[in-house]
Amino acid sequence: EGKIKRSKKTGDKPHYENIRANRMQNQTCLSSAEVQPNEGVANAPFEVPESWEWCTLAEVADIARGGSPRPIKNFLTTLSNGINWIKISDTEKGGKYINQCEQKIIPEGVRHSRFVHKGDFLLTNSMSFGRPYILNVDGCIHDGWLVISPNQGIYDKEFLYYLLSSEYAYNQFSEKASGSAVSNLNIDKVKMALFPILPLKEQARIVSTLGMWYKIIEELESEQQSLKLFTKQAKNKVLDLAIHGKLVPQEPNDEPAIELLKRINPAIKPCDISHYGNLPKSWCVVKLGDIGKWQAGGTPNRGVKEYYGGNIPWLKTGDLNDGFINKIPECITQAGLDNSSAKLNPKDSVLIAMYGATIGKIGILTFPAATNQACCACVDYPLLEKIYLFYFLLSHRDAFIMQGGGGAQPNISKEIILNTEIPLPPINEQKRIAEMITEVFSFLDKISADL
Repeated sequence: EGKIKRSKKTGDKPHYENIRANRMQNQTCLSSAEVQPNEGVANAPFEVPESWEWCTLAEVADIARGGSPRPIKNFLTTLSNGINWIKISDTEKGGKYINQCEQKIIPEGVRHSRFVHKGDFLLTNSMSFGRPYILNVDGCIHDGWLVISPNQGIYDKEFLYYLLSSEYAYNQFSEKASGSAVSNLNIDKVKMALFPILPLKEQARIVSTLGMWYKIIEELESEQQSLKLFTKQAKNKVLDLAIHGKLVPQEPNDEPAIELLKRINPAIKPCDISHYGNLPKSWCVVKLGDIGKWQAGGTPNRGVKEYYGGNIPWLKTGDLNDGFINKIPECITQAGLDNSSAKLNPKDSVLIAMYGATIGKIGILTFPAATNQACCACVDYPLLEKIYLFYFLLSHRDAFIMQGGGGAQPNISKEIILNTEIPLPPINEQKRIAEMITEVFSFLDKISADL
């Protein structure tokens, strides 16, 4: 916006005196009330240094819309004499240049399109309109593009790219967009968009400064991604230490898990612990189905509208948030519950998603609720601290995904969950483990939030 302290460097003479002369000679510029020399401009978008000048985009560039030969399939070719057919799909997300094209059209198609040249700027004209790209190829463009061919000697190419990419430019373009479902740029209004021109040496200095800051930003973003990866790996390591008895010290006065197991249900037989390594002596290994009551959900007949809008919370896998579920989702009626295989799960039930993209997602109910058939709920677990059970299921997520097929839509059954083995510490140690994991996770989350 020209508010940075002006450079004391000399030699920055305006290189655009011909534009001012043409305005006076041809009377083709905007009225003096709209655009005039910078001194005392009342309607300029913002104040700029004295050596800068406001102009319309049409004064410094040729602007045109692309064209599409129709039907396009009759013009596509794979022959060597084909002309590059430049589409929006040839761009890369966050990219700057268009370096290659997937398709070509026959030479006769040029008459029905617009030929553009390497070095031209393309501006997306619909959908994500106003996004600039610099061409590194020659070719033809369809009517989803506007081409901007800047006059030589007015703008540094890199500076013009930054200018067209700026929020100021986007705001102008979005104000000038028309259309309801799909926004399109009106080419005549784009031509009248106001932009500053400035000495080339100053443009070069701005480009150099922006390049330096963007490099720093990219390094920070890279470090942020590295820290996110580290945080994920650290959490996984903490969970691994926890379920192998290495996260908190053992207390000799804790009642061994096997004794608690015998006292509550002598019929339960512990599993072999040899493949778990050296678990503490006070631990044992059992199946989730032996120490918890699990039940799956169900869905009422969607053809009966009166089943919905009742007062019984009904969750889907998308409602699981890897934490406490505090928000009441969609509700069904008692008749809807009776008309399905769903059951009402009590408060503090631990839920796990069994199907699709959300497989392994977990939640702890803070209110009674039913679920759809893609959820499985542990509703009674006298040998388990609920937060310890929650963290164990979290640590086992990757294994569940692998057991579910590991594809785009993995699927685990209730039987797989019931037969999953869980290392079982004494109940008091479960509480200490849960508290330690929560503390460490909170610390790691705070680091991520402070980035």
